[in-house]
Formats: sequence, structure tokens, C-alpha cells
Amino acid sequence: MNERQAPTGNGLGDLEPSTRQRAQLRTRLADVAWTALCVVLALWAVWSAVDLARGATAWAYCAVAWVLLAVALALRVVAVRRGTSL
Repeated sequence: MNERQAPTGNGLGDLEPSTRQRAQLRTRLADVAWTALCVVLALWAVWSAVDLARGATAWAYCAVAWVLLAVALALRVVAVRRGTSL
């Protein structure tokens, strides 16, 4: 095989069972999912806090958003310290 030729194979290559990349896939997906969850909760919390500052009466939504964000971040910190994924 030349450097210019494309490798031939049956598809996934590195993600085949019992490879390092396959073993790390679950951890990477969990990291992406937790990051997305925290970003969505943070945006919701800030958006509801801004609405509350403008005079909206939906303070319960603001409180729930901040509590959920705090719980998600606390669980993520615990998981990172233990070296496990949730």
C-alpha cells in the first residue's frame, strides 16, 4: 500500500470490539452528554433569572433551574473524582 492509497478494510477499523478507542467511546459519549446537559441547564437558569429580574413572576422556574444545575454539576464532580461515569 502506498501513502497515497486509501486503506482498505471493512469499515470501522479503530472502533472494532476490544480496542482502546472502543473502550473509551462510552466515557467520551458520557462527557459530551454531561456537558450538553450542564449547558442547557445553565442557559435555562440564566434565562429564567433574567426574566425574573425583568419582573416576571415565574420565580419557581428560576429556583428549579438553579437547583437542577447545582445537582447536575455536583454529580459530575463526584463522578470525575471517583473516576467513574454516570
